[in-house]
Amino acid sequence: MSRNTGMKKSKSRYNNCAYAMIFPAYFVFTVFILVPIFVVFYYSITNFNLYSKPELVGLKNYINLFQDGDFLISLKNTLFYSVFTLFPQLAIGLLVAVLLYRESRLLPIFRTAFYIPNVMSMVCISMVWLWVFDPTFGVLNMILKAFGFSTKQWLQDPDMAMFCIILMSIWKSCGYSMVIFLSGLTSIPDSLYEAASLDGANAIRKFWYITWPMLRPTTFFLLVTGIVNSFSVFEQVNIMTGGGPLKRTTTIVHQIYRRGFLEFKMGYASAMSVVLLAFSILITALVFKYGSGGQDVDVS
Repeated sequence: MSRNTGMKKSKSRYNNCAYAMIFPAYFVFTVFILVPIFVVFYYSITNFNLYSKPELVGLKNYINLFQDGDFLISLKNTLFYSVFTLFPQLAIGLLVAVLLYRESRLLPIFRTAFYIPNVMSMVCISMVWLWVFDPTFGVLNMILKAFGFSTKQWLQDPDMAMFCIILMSIWKSCGYSMVIFLSGLTSIPDSLYEAASLDGANAIRKFWYITWPMLRPTTFFLLVTGIVNSFSVFEQVNIMTGGGPLKRTTTIVHQIYRRGFLEFKMGYASAMSVVLLAFSILITALVFKYGSGGQDVDVS
């Protein structure tokens, strides 16, 4: 047997082993993500109610969708939620990461405490914040009473309900951003800060010209994943407000749930899901285009 033949057989065995190791992940992705996406595409052009055989209706669901006032409201609410949740979450996570990126025995305790909300169930957190915003026994109203201010109907006020959900979502997600930013900070060479110190740069200039540019890939990753997560907001809306008051907090996923599982309009809900997927892909593509794909920045 020649040397080349032996190398080919060895490479073939190596490739087979590699394929066998990644097969479970690809199998799960195909069965539980890829196939359902194509199924949803099919149902979106049908009149399907879970009980009768799907009836093809073409683009009727999509035409009705953009004439549906509830869906348009949910789209506006979802975009509003995404913008006012994602950017404060990133800013606070970065600030906390920079403050906690130093040597101290107590810092691991603060890092853990800040990250704990992220690993808690959204259902549990929503129930806790329901108590915080309770108009009669809530913590916020008790604090207002203690200082002589009038109480608020936090989740019942159309102008305040969405901001309450946004506040809770930021509180829950900041820990995740902090951890990812901390990992990004560890990849910045200390020599850059030492050189900046020799040049007389203060802490603000070091952050603006070294830390922030070097964290660009990390920020890009958090921005893309944050867009996807914010577009899929559902649990806190369904538990805390049910989409109200006056539909001020209903979101696209909440409307998908209502149309599909409460009204049994599964074809119509599937069309909403396809539109949500299209918006997510579009906005992510724009971020990739104008964010330069999160490429590293030369700070030399």
